[in-house]
Amino acid sequence: MTQPKISSIAYLIAEPVRAVILITLADGSAMSASALADAAGVTPQTASSHLAKLLDGGLLTVEIKGRNRFYQLAGPDVSHVLESLAAVSPQTSTWRSLPNRAAHELRFARCCYDHLAGQVGVAVTQGMLERGYILERNEREFVLTLRGIEWLQSLNPESGEPCFQDHVQARRCLDWTERQHHIAGPLGTHLLDTFCQLGWLRRTAGTRAVSVTTTGWRAFKTHLGIEHLRHLEAPLHATVPARRRLIPAPAAG
Repeated sequence: MTQPKISSIAYLIAEPVRAVILITLADGSAMSASALADAAGVTPQTASSHLAKLLDGGLLTVEIKGRNRFYQLAGPDVSHVLESLAAVSPQTSTWRSLPNRAAHELRFARCCYDHLAGQVGVAVTQGMLERGYILERNEREFVLTLRGIEWLQSLNPESGEPCFQDHVQARRCLDWTERQHHIAGPLGTHLLDTFCQLGWLRRTAGTRAVSVTTTGWRAFKTHLGIEHLRHLEAPLHATVPARRRLIPAPAAG
């Protein structure tokens, strides 16, 4: 039986520059070598050396368009591994201090599999807990209450049938950027779909990042008391200075 070469993959991810490159691409986007060099704060030559190793290791793929090469994660499994590692990494880790726009957008609001995550996802969960819409059943699950069912029904009264029955369980998913739990499982999927259908959230093609609309901010404040995050959205659109050095730039190892 062939054993998976975990050590070789761990070696690739553990190098700081490569870790920054990988997490920058975690939203599913494709970026050029120069853009990734800017994100990691290294020279294009250093970035190219690291990109070659990530390609050889099967963590990245590259698409050639004319004279340009665009890199992206090899698949969702790579993204899931990165998120799992980030969830147990130190709070001071580079993963949480990236100044580039993509990283900030992912931390602010994103799709985690089929549910809402990031600062907005955690805030929605806390708002539902505070209002008694869900309860903490145990370390692994939330449970939707009758009050929560009524609230969900009020969001879409024209649907007719109740969207859930009593005591629906919802998995607690540890948010890798916030180190708190957000709602996953069928309830998490329903919430994300509902918020998008109501125009509170807007998905963007080619990325897992999600934006909150003006209607969404009003609704989140009214229904869940969420307003403290709105000021965090503005910096996402600021331009990050090029080649800002985040970490030392050793030779690719």
